[in-house]
Amino acid sequence: MTQKGNTPILEMRHIVKRFGAMTAVDDVSLDLERGKLVTFLGPSGCGKTTLLRVVSGFTVPDGGKVLLDGEDITRVQPNGRDTAMVFQNYALFPHMTVAANIGFGLKIMKKTKKEIACEVERLLALVQMEGLGGRHPHELSGGQQQRVALARALSLCPKILLLDEPLSNLDANLRLLMRAEIRKLHRRLNLSIIFVTHDQEEAMSLSDELVVMDRGKVKQVGSPTEVYETPVDDFVARFIGHINFIPGELVEKSNGHLTLRTRHGDWSVSQVPFPVACGDKLKAVVRPESIGIAAASECAGTGEANVIPGRVEAAMYIGSIIRYTVICGEDTMYVDEADPQYRGILKEGTEVKLFMKKRIHMLKI
Repeated sequence: MTQKGNTPILEMRHIVKRFGAMTAVDDVSLDLERGKLVTFLGPSGCGKTTLLRVVSGFTVPDGGKVLLDGEDITRVQPNGRDTAMVFQNYALFPHMTVAANIGFGLKIMKKTKKEIACEVERLLALVQMEGLGGRHPHELSGGQQQRVALARALSLCPKILLLDEPLSNLDANLRLLMRAEIRKLHRRLNLSIIFVTHDQEEAMSLSDELVVMDRGKVKQVGSPTEVYETPVDDFVARFIGHINFIPGELVEKSNGHLTLRTRHGDWSVSQVPFPVACGDKLKAVVRPESIGIAAASECAGTGEANVIPGRVEAAMYIGSIIRYTVICGEDTMYVDEADPQYRGILKEGTEVKLFMKKRIHMLKI
């Protein structure tokens, strides 16, 4: 995650954590670049929250070490390291006012009453909660409670802000609003943030870098664009969005182009970024929005390459897109077409042709 020449603010080296016979984190090594928002993403039980708790100090690893700004903090208690955690349930003190919640850490740091009051007002303004310092948590909406939890964490001026699925208890509209607020705070304050979620859309929209995990291991690290467009394996491809897989065999290489023999005919595709030879078994990885679709009656005799005939089995209208399920011989293909109002919706049972681009991501089988 760290670009060459930049000193990472956080280094994790060969982290291992076991719970009985289960290995929750399995030899994970990662660096976090200063000022980046990095998301640990994966299904339930993949180890992402355990890894976050190792960084925060709430969980002690069985192996490996954690360095913060070059200092080994592996065995340092949570209150002794420059990190701050926002929990899934916010963990606000119900008997305290908003102002008292935000100022709690400052009070422990023995700041004066005047200093605490000034800082609380600044943080209330930062999270757009001016004038609400006298309320109690039960008098706030879920989104407002989340803002208070963020302000309390920021009061500690942490080197790294840790967010453990902080939006999961909010409704859909509030989630969108709070995503934008977290991103604004990140940019305005140049915060280093680790965000944990199982929500792919949330991770894609928020992050500078994604760390995709499965069964305690890191499967891929990269920008949202890299992970979405060039997944390293089947798991990442399936977990990040919808996907189509088409197996084939490389039968020809010439002038930077490849010929992939599939059960839907020969495809002309662009060169892949790894060495291949004729006879290699490959798998085309195609996102639904990258496939063109048209009624077969509209495009007879066009002679285009990389065309698959099929039949519409289902058409799901989702407002901004129409998602088609198309039966193509032995394969079921998923196709997303934007702005369905413009072209109209193809009816179930319609014979169609699918148009594949030449630039297709490939995996070795």
